[in-house]
Amino acid sequence: MKTSANHPNYRPATITCACGAVHKTFSTRGDFSVDICSADHPFYTGKQRLMDTTGRIERFNKQYAKA
Repeated sequence: MKTSANHPNYRPATITCACGAVHKTFSTRGDFSVDICSADHPFYTGKQRLMDTTGRIERFNKQYAKA
């Protein structure tokens, strides 16, 4: 099979997460590691923290009201 010069080399790759999860895929980059993946990301695990924006705004105003 002849490959075209316009397409990069697309080969199997292993992506390793800091949590230890290993994902097999294909990539032009080769093997690499990531800091966070779907196995431990808060959005996918349902362990999201809700931000207390009201308290943060009050603290900001209190801190800079003295200035």
